[in-house]
Order: sequence, then C-alpha cells, then structure tokens
Amino acid sequence: MNASVSQQRTFIKKSAVSPTSWDSINWNKIQRYVEKLQQRIYHAESCGNKRKVRDLQRLLMRSESALLLSIRQATQINKGKRTAGVDGYKALTERERMALYNKMKNMNIMCHNPKPAYRTYIKKKNGKLRPLGIPTIKDRIYQNIAKLALEPQWETKFEPGSYGFRPKRSCQDAIMAIYCKVGKANSRKQWIFEGDFRGCFDNLNHDYILEQIKDFPACDIIKKWLKAGFVDNNVFNETEFGTPQGGIISPLLANIALHGMEAELGITYKVMNKKRDGLVHENRGTKAVVRYADDFVVICSSKNEAESIYELLQPYLDKRGLELAEDKTRITHIDEGFNFLGFNVKRYKVTTSKSGFKVLIKPSKESIKRARKTISETAKSLTGKNVDILIGKLNPIILGIANYWSTEVSSKVFGSLDKHLWDIQYKFLRRLHPTKGKKWIVKKYYKKDMYGQSKNKWILTGPISGKQLTRFSWRPIVRHELIKFNNSPFDKNLKEYFERRNIKEFERDNVALRQKLAKKQSYKCPLCGYSIIDGKEGLERHHKIPKIKGGNNTIKNQQLVHISCHIDHHRLHPAKGTLPTEAQLRAEKKWRVKGGKVIRK
Repeated sequence: MNASVSQQRTFIKKSAVSPTSWDSINWNKIQRYVEKLQQRIYHAESCGNKRKVRDLQRLLMRSESALLLSIRQATQINKGKRTAGVDGYKALTERERMALYNKMKNMNIMCHNPKPAYRTYIKKKNGKLRPLGIPTIKDRIYQNIAKLALEPQWETKFEPGSYGFRPKRSCQDAIMAIYCKVGKANSRKQWIFEGDFRGCFDNLNHDYILEQIKDFPACDIIKKWLKAGFVDNNVFNETEFGTPQGGIISPLLANIALHGMEAELGITYKVMNKKRDGLVHENRGTKAVVRYADDFVVICSSKNEAESIYELLQPYLDKRGLELAEDKTRITHIDEGFNFLGFNVKRYKVTTSKSGFKVLIKPSKESIKRARKTISETAKSLTGKNVDILIGKLNPIILGIANYWSTEVSSKVFGSLDKHLWDIQYKFLRRLHPTKGKKWIVKKYYKKDMYGQSKNKWILTGPISGKQLTRFSWRPIVRHELIKFNNSPFDKNLKEYFERRNIKEFERDNVALRQKLAKKQSYKCPLCGYSIIDGKEGLERHHKIPKIKGGNNTIKNQQLVHISCHIDHHRLHPAKGTLPTEAQLRAEKKWRVKGGKVIRK
C-alpha cells in the first residue's frame, strides 16, 4: 500500500510536467490522468476500502493535473467565467490563467481560507427571484478540485432514482424512468405524490451534510465554504443553513444531503440478470421514487399509500432541515396527469391498445407558453436590428427547446410553434421595411433550405451571412434510452457503454451538418484532441482556411471544435488583416504593429 502511494506521488509529478505556457499544456493527457484516479476512487469505494479511498482523494487534490483542469473549468469553460466574486478578480487571458496557476501550485487546499460569496439574483419561472452566491475565482477552483475527489466516491452510494446534477444523467432519464414505471399496460402504480422542497438549497442542515462527509480529507474546507457567508448590497451576512446556489460544489453537496429517500420509504431492488452493460434490476414493492435535484415524485399503487407518503417522509425531512412546499405538493391519479420537468405525463383512453389505455408524455402547457413568450420577447427586443442578428439570437433558443422536447410526443407542438415563429418573423420584417410590399420582402429574405432538411422554399435567410432560421419540425422525435440502474462513467468497465450513449445523444441533439463533421473527426476536437461528445463544453464550427483568405462554407473546410479551443486558436493565429487586441499583444509578446499591419517578431 505504502509503496503504491509513493509510486503514485512520483507519477503525479511526472504527469503534470509544470507547464511554461498555457497553450503548451497537453489537456488530453491531464484529463486521462484525472479520470484514471477518479476510477480508482470509485473502485476502492465499491470494494469498501475506505483507507485507500482517502489516500487516493488526497493524491488527486494535491496533483497539479487537478489544479490545471479546475483553473480551465472555472476561468475558461464555465458560463460564469466572466463574473467576479467579492474580490473583483477574473482570469480571462492565458497570461492571467498561467499567473494564477503559478500562484496556486504551491498552495494547499486544506489551508485555504474562503471569502464570502457575492450575492446576486435571477428571475425564476414564477417571477420570483432566486438568490445566487458567486464565490471568488480561487474558491471556485478549489471547489472544483474537491468535487473531482468527492464525486466518484458518492456515485457508488447514490440511489438509482436520483437523476439531477449527476454525471451522464439528465432530465430525459428522469422522464423515461417515470414512463417505465407507469407506462406498462399491467402497471399497478397509478397514484402520484408530487413533492417539492421549500427553499431546498437555502435550508439544508450543515451538520447533517458534514456528518455524511466526515471521512473526506477536505471536510474542514467544505465546512468553511458552508459557513463563509455572503455579501449582499455591500452588507455581510452569516450562513447558518443551506449551500449557496452558484458554487461549483453546491449541487453535489445538495445531492449528498438529499440522498436516502428510497431507503426511508423502504424501496428495494432485485437483481434480474447480468448483461454486458451492467446488472439489470427491478423495483420491488408498491412504491417507486424519481428525483431530479429538489423536485421528486413518488409513484404508488393506491391512493391511501400516496396519502401516507408525507408522514413517512417526515423523519427524512427533519434530519435535513427541510419541509415540503404546500403549493407544489399534491396527489394525483395518472388519468388526471401531472407535470414534471416541463413535461406532462398522462394516461389516455385509446382503441389501438389491448388494455384500452396509453401513457403519453408531452410538453406541458406552461412550458409551451414560456417558449412562445421567449421567442416573442426576443424578436421584439431586436426591433430595428437586421435579419442576421434575429436569426443568430433565435436559432439557439429554437434548437435548445426542440432538443429538450424531441424525446417525447412533440410533433404537434413543434408544428404550432413553427406557425408562431412564422407570424413573429413576418411581423419583424414588416416593421423593418414598412414601405416595402410582400413580394419584395419574400424575394429578399426567403430562400430554399440550403441544408436539405426540408423541401420548403420559404426559409428566412440572412442576406449578409447566408444563415437560415431553423424550424422546430426539423428536429426528429427520437426516444431516449434510459441509463441502466446505477451505471456510472467512473466505472472503467462501462467505458464502451457510455461512449455509445454519448454518440446517440450527440446525434439526437445536433443538426445533420454537425453530425457529419463529428463523425468525420471521429468525435474528437482537432485542436486539442479531446472528445467533443462528452457534453463538458460547448462547440463551434471552425474554418480550416479562414474566409478572409478565400475559405468557403463547404464541409471539407469546416471542423467542429470546443469554444475555448476556437477562441485560443484565433487569438494565437489571427487571420491576415485581423489585428490582435492591445492586451493580446502585451500577453503574447510575439506580435508588433507596423504601418497598420501585424508582424510577427
């Protein structure tokens, strides 16, 4: 054991190879190293070897590889990378990231003293405000390091009915799990207890969380994060309860706190058979739970059983300092239907089934209404702008909504939203050209589909960029495959299983052009060599030969790359005629400007 740890420490030093510049880092090698350590933690916890788990967690948290990955995650990949904490510090350039790494590489996470979070607010779906706690950049980096070490340990413990904020588990998995429990013709589970925790993140009991992770080597620093407080309108506030929404480690801590609902309700599983992709289990008993973060449903076989759930859950709630939101907690029959994660689940009478009933899952009326409102408000806010800007703003919204709904019964909804989209765009064009007639507008802005997804010749096309407005109905309905029982990406024996799932999900969520590019690239980013289908980072299309140098928009001249890789590539290799910014010139010291031209030193 000691010899193994000594060899591992030596390997850490060799694996990180303290980089001299940010663009010289081999991210593929570092990612593989961290993943290997996480797999070892998962395996050791599965075998019950607690001492080895702690040793491996310490090694991971002290490694330079974990530090580099966490700096990249917090300052380059995360959406909140441009938002500073209470110290106002951000690291957006390679020079700043490298300076941050050099400063932190000799520091110990165990000795870190966190700063309070910066409190800000965002609007919720119901119009109320959701408080967010934004940690400093250093705290975010250390939180990511702690998460890298803690998550694989708890992935062996989490219940199979938990789907929120877990790797390779999604809303679609939660919805499909519900369908598998109520959709069978002979299913007796027809009563639904809908539950929602009131202010879940703000009220979780700190002592209970710390008791669950007391053996974790960085337990003390997690306690400091929980007790660090927040600054709201320049006033410091202490935190006695809850985990700040906005912290990288907060969703994991919330899942740890909420773990145990199935055990509290007496739900167990029976092993049916063993297959290549893991064990096949069947839910035993008359109850089943599906939980996504703080939203959950308990599926029961009788109304009396559903009515008893609240009493059964009371000890569970008391331990964690939680209570159920009365306005969101109700008992319904599957024939009445219920809403969950933006979908409506309901059983209908049909003549095509032997049982005479069929469960259908459709987008809920509330989520359809929100989608229409979002499209309308976006178009209205762009009044006076050109069509290219409208297309650039609407396409991501349309694709996001269509991808989310494309796993369920959504064809009719897509058709109605396309009609709404047509009305919105035509009103936009009439406002843009009030003196022009319909024929002039049609001739200027409507072309046939250039990607061959439809034979329709009435596709809104940008006259400058040539980009076209996508449609909801172009997204095919593809059923989602439910993740098997408690399969985890940290299990090295399931590598092929998750690679197949990643490819299927990528093909479901992306247009035909992206699918062709990804397949051509063997699903790797050509700039960094790492996977583009793991869902860890956004993607963009990159032109091998820039347009400014005569490049075109053909598939042969395009590649699918990570957004951060794309930004770094163009910053380090600016196209001819493109001047780098003053900050880039200072940071790289490789360029100078002479006579309005960029010249390499």
